Amino acid sequence: MAVIVFICAVGAYGFVLYRYWTTMRPINNMYPEHVANTLRRALYYSKYQPNMLKANAYYAKALNLAREENMDPLSDEVLGIYIRIAEFFSDFQEYDEAILVLESRFDTIMTWMNLYGSSPEFAAKRTRLLKKAASFKIELGKLYTNQYVNEQDKAETSLTQGVEILLGESLRRANEGVKPNEGVWASQEELGGSLESLAHFYEKESRHNLSAPLFLRAITLAPPPCHAAVLMNNLATSLAQTMSEQAVGAPTSRAALVANARSWAEKALSVAQGVKPPERTEECDMGCAVATHNLGEFAEMEGLVDEARKRYNEASSLARAIGFKQGVAQAEEGLQRLNKK
Repeated sequence: MAVIVFICAVGAYGFVLYRYWTTMRPINNMYPEHVANTLRRALYYSKYQPNMLKANAYYAKALNLAREENMDPLSDEVLGIYIRIAEFFSDFQEYDEAILVLESRFDTIMTWMNLYGSSPEFAAKRTRLLKKAASFKIELGKLYTNQYVNEQDKAETSLTQGVEILLGESLRRANEGVKPNEGVWASQEELGGSLESLAHFYEKESRHNLSAPLFLRAITLAPPPCHAAVLMNNLATSLAQTMSEQAVGAPTSRAALVANARSWAEKALSVAQGVKPPERTEECDMGCAVATHNLGEFAEMEGLVDEARKRYNEASSLARAIGFKQGVAQAEEGLQRLNKK
């Protein structure tokens, strides 16, 4: 049996590396003219007429020109160049180079934090850079999990650091209050997205006892209804997988874990069914199919064959209606298992 982990919409709701510019138009307003001209050439050769050597040369030239202009190396504009360079290397599958760029910028930010982060006169800059540092670590976690890099220990460390930065600053502000000029911290969406990134890492590593509480915490951050249904489905999946891994004699019974997983899948289905246009998104449609399938899995685990068959048939119809091929295949597999019993 295989409950479905719902990851198709994480990118739409999460703490992603901010794209300062991916088109020509904004560059003119952000940089001195000769820096902007060079960046336009770099962008042209990285996106529109791909040529790695030329793009790399123009990005390096742009950084040198920015230094000559005495632009702050930790300004949004200069960090934006580095971010685009990391994206450029990723686009050309030079993942190690992308990692080096982001790790070096993270180290530079943390060096500044150690020297000036506690100074009240730099409160606003501290907030801005701390948020950048967290985003770099979340992005690095994703790069380290890439199949061509596959450094899972570093991925876990990076994702954990990103989450700790975000939650740590949120907790500090809750305890101490917002200090003068600190400005706004990360949004609920960004906090939830960082938790999801780490949760999905643990899910892929089959460490479901760690992914489940992260999905639960993300749910408490009040995501949009359709995405809440996604998280509830993923929590149900994690609970079910935890159940399958538990040793005999573990303190939480199998029946209790199945019941808990079923409860969250039912909540996911109820939430997804209740959202109407224009708030309703594709996540809700897929959420209905996934929740229905998972309820079939849980019924099968409990030996409720008739209920499981009903759920699998419903899940297959829902998945087929929205072109969700994985959902159709999983439901058909479930029905085939039941036919053999």
